[in-house]
Amino acid sequence: MTPTTPTLAASPRTLPRVYHGWWVLLVAAAAMVGTLPGRTQGLGLVTEPLLAELGLERVAYARTNLWATLIGALFALGIGRWLDRLGGRVVLTGVALTLSASTWLLSTARSSGELAVALTLTRGFGQSALSVVSIALVGQWFVRRAERAMALYSVVLSVGFMLAFPLVGGWVTALGWRTAFLLVGLALALGLAPLALLVVRRNPEACGLAPDGDAPRARDASRAAGPLELEGHAFGAALRTPAFWVLALGTALYGLVASGIGLFNESILAERGFPAGVYHQTLAVTALAGLAGNFLGGALAGRVPLLRLAAAAQGVLALGLAALPFVATRAQVFAWAAAMGLGGGIVMVLFFSAWPRLYGRRALGRIQGTAQAVTVLCSALGPLVLAEGVARSGSYGTVFFGLAAAVGALALAALVTPLPRRAA
Repeated sequence: MTPTTPTLAASPRTLPRVYHGWWVLLVAAAAMVGTLPGRTQGLGLVTEPLLAELGLERVAYARTNLWATLIGALFALGIGRWLDRLGGRVVLTGVALTLSASTWLLSTARSSGELAVALTLTRGFGQSALSVVSIALVGQWFVRRAERAMALYSVVLSVGFMLAFPLVGGWVTALGWRTAFLLVGLALALGLAPLALLVVRRNPEACGLAPDGDAPRARDASRAAGPLELEGHAFGAALRTPAFWVLALGTALYGLVASGIGLFNESILAERGFPAGVYHQTLAVTALAGLAGNFLGGALAGRVPLLRLAAAAQGVLALGLAALPFVATRAQVFAWAAAMGLGGGIVMVLFFSAWPRLYGRRALGRIQGTAQAVTVLCSALGPLVLAEGVARSGSYGTVFFGLAAAVGALALAALVTPLPRRAA
């Protein structure tokens, strides 16, 4: 008898293929990490050596940074239109290369005028434009599964930032701030831009696929002959719905709170009698709780009505803000940091995933861009709001009570706001 060879594994051709959207998601997360030179935390890595070398006063630099952030927020509005027209592949490649050039320009600045121009460009193409492209890319490829995709996206980019910040910080210490930012620019040009060209496509339909990895769609002659008309709300129609503003303002207010607390956190806790070491420990607690919030938001978003989940997250944040003036022990500080991280993690997942879910993909770039612009504007004003509030009231407590009331009001608004009707 001739022995037969047992079949140990299925043929590779029978194995399921990985949905291309997951590869796009990884590139999108890398793009968000690439916004580092245009973010406050990224600029913070080079602020001290930059000020010392250029001989700039801290107040003058803060004012320059504020205007650069406010002007840069406008880039989020324009990039959405190009994203809707040209698709993610072209726009991501272009923005990555432009941000690379802007980062190089920042690394060569020799005067306050050159610094102002470079800061505006890195803020505009980094914090605003590249952020919009990154988030919208995932929204183009995932609609029904947007919450799960955005939860994974949030985790990947969080890990990416955790690796990027100490890496770039090490470059600054070892090589100097100019060389460090030059290397960041090269990474954008030689890393992110080629990835965009190789992996990203205009949308799933351009690959003969459907969103979320559903059954492939045959591309008929009519689709091949002209641009694809995607389903969803028109840009103006989306902005006329209350749900857009409840979600956009809710996230923007969280950005205002997070940026203000992030800049003055050590001072805030010192007012409560805690040393700087406790402040450093709360950063780790908030980061870990934020990751938990990302997972929780992704798990609940498909089961809990979107605006109710937003209301719950805003409620947690409001309670945290109201409780901060009363913390008296380390355990209470860590509980506060965990609550802020958890609520913020859920808010960010909803911000990333709500737009394709509620408004479709027809004008996703412009819708996402408008929401991002509102968020950037409020984030830029956060430190100023806290500083002015403390100067007028003499205490952070009064400021936090006011912010808690505003966040709580948006939580109540989310409970009574109707979801937008579906548009063809």
